This record gives sequence, structure tokens and C-alpha cells, in this order.
Amino acid sequence: MKTLVKFPGHSVSTPRMDNCNDKDNLPAVNEKKGEKEGDERGQGHSEAFQARNWTFFKKNERQLKKLPPQVKSRYMAYEEPPKAIAEAQLSSRKRLVDLKNRYVRENKPPSELEIDDRDKHEKLIGQLKAAEARNRIRIMRLRYETNMGQEINHLTACQPTAGKAVRMQALLPTRPDRRPQGDSLDKISRGRVECLLEDTRGIMISRT
Repeated sequence: MKTLVKFPGHSVSTPRMDNCNDKDNLPAVNEKKGEKEGDERGQGHSEAFQARNWTFFKKNERQLKKLPPQVKSRYMAYEEPPKAIAEAQLSSRKRLVDLKNRYVRENKPPSELEIDDRDKHEKLIGQLKAAEARNRIRIMRLRYETNMGQEINHLTACQPTAGKAVRMQALLPTRPDRRPQGDSLDKISRGRVECLLEDTRGIMISRT
């Protein structure tokens, strides 16, 4: 049915649809009884909102295949995942929780007793390493002295005369003498040596 609306100077024909309501094409929203009563009282249920596709606009497999990838991904974002994917998500969450618990268990802060034991262990290891280093140095020194003695003996044996060999043996001992050099003079002998050292003219030792 068409009605003619007249304006001053011109007329416009506008269509008007009767018995046509766009709300009839939309799906009905199921309201829970408790929610309705709670809204009336001002006390509704505090349930978490979960976005889902309307069943009225639900698409079948053929329609999904015809959709572009962007539209399909946006549509599937509000669909329930398949059973295999849901199980994989559940196992992934469980694995992450197990990893977190194991990390917390392994990285637990040590107690004072454990810290003391660790310090003692580190000190013991340091002492053992120092003893090994001293032993290596001692062995190296002995090897050096042995090689040096062999070289001196070889040089002494290569001397042309016995006098030169004895002289070299006296000047170059094969093994250094580490004995403490104490005072081998008694009181009388030391006094005699001091008198000889003070005699600059050589009167005490002159026999002419």
C-alpha cells in the first residue's frame, strides 16, 4: 500500500509496508528465570560472559568452505573447538602447570644449613686444589734440579784436564746446598779472624 505525502510545491510518494516486522526474523533470546527476577530486583547473576555465535546464523561445512579466510577465522573464533583440539589445549595447560611446579621446586631458595655445607665444601675443594698446585711445583723443581745436575756432570766430564774438572765441580755443584749456613767458628777462632782482618799492614802474618 502506498500513501502520497504532499508538500508545498511538490509531492513525494513513499512506500509503507504493513504487517512487516524485522524483529520476527531475528532469533529469540532465551532468558533465564533467575536472571529475569534478578534484573527486576537489581541483583543479577555474576556469570562470566562467553561470546558465541548465534545458532540462527550457524553455518554448515559447505558454507564455511565458501567463506574467505579472514571471515572464516573470525567466525571460528566464537565456535566451540573440536574434541581433539580441546584435549590438546587441556594437555598443554597441564604441561605448563607441571613445568611451573617443577621450576618452583628446583629453584627453591636454599636453607642456612645448605648454605653452610656448600661453603665448607667449597673451602675443602680450594684446599685440595692448593695442595695439588704445591705438589706440581715441587715435582717441577725436582725435575729442573735433576736436569741441571746432569748437564753439570756432562760439562765436568768433558773438561780436558783433571784440575779443570775438579775446579768446575767445586764452582758448580750438581745440587744446591740448602742446609742452614751456621757459624762454624768458636769464640777464640772468631777473635783471631777479627785480629787478622784489622791488621791492614800485615804485621801478624809477615814472616820476614
